[in-house]
Amino acid sequence: MALKIFLGGKLVDEADAKISVFDHGLLYGDGVFEGIRVYGGRVFLHQKHIDRLFESAKAIRLTIPMTPKEVMSAVEATVKANQITDGYVRLVVTRGAGSLGLDIRKTSNPQVIVIADTITLYPPETYTKGMHLVTASTIRNHPGALSARIKSLNYLNNILARIEGTDAGMVEALMLNHKGEVAECTGDNIFIVKNRVLMTPGLDAGILEGLTRNAVIELAREGGYEVREMSLTRHDLYVADEMFLTGTAAEVVAVVSLDGRSIGSGQPGPVTKDLLERFQALTRSGV
Repeated sequence: MALKIFLGGKLVDEADAKISVFDHGLLYGDGVFEGIRVYGGRVFLHQKHIDRLFESAKAIRLTIPMTPKEVMSAVEATVKANQITDGYVRLVVTRGAGSLGLDIRKTSNPQVIVIADTITLYPPETYTKGMHLVTASTIRNHPGALSARIKSLNYLNNILARIEGTDAGMVEALMLNHKGEVAECTGDNIFIVKNRVLMTPGLDAGILEGLTRNAVIELAREGGYEVREMSLTRHDLYVADEMFLTGTAAEVVAVVSLDGRSIGSGQPGPVTKDLLERFQALTRSGV
């Protein structure tokens, strides 16, 4: 069955979902997006994703031509039209068509696009055996140049780091920031566990404020774990008892080695397993 795409204020067939080649989202990566999960037919953390979308748009002076409520309705309608029970939504807002130049005053008609489909980010065995990481030489964008808290359409920084990971035979790669500290992975936030204390880079490390990251922090604290948002180095990661990643598509996935060094026992650890179970329970709760 062909997908139904929300575009131009209505649902259209996938083959008819077209935007102008002069759209600045295509020409310059000028736009914002959200990746959202659907569990049991319910859009997970829907309001928080919409809030972040509008915050990202405000930060780049992009006016979304719909209200937050209207965007939420469009997402729900697209999920329903494609009969998605467990899947993934890509919500995109482009700057709109304009001239062959950077002047946003010469653009018009921003496009709101909603795609709802199924997704499998990592093989199932990754969640039982854990994943292996390598540190990329490509660093995270300097936060003084582009805030990582803006979820923009320009992901070239992350893509270049991911290329390094795939060249090394990995499905993800660790990125450092301009100070040489741990930032995040190309598509996921990162946590370590040491003596049952969770540690993760703070927002000042130049990372995306991941909604799954925030949910896991809250779940961990509810479960009695201490959580510290702090500066981390690769040494901290090398000597950790456990390591795991969080992300909308990835959910919670253990890391068992970094740069050829085993993390802890070299197997997914008990804290990671506990938090994965807690997260899965949250996704079934209808939040």
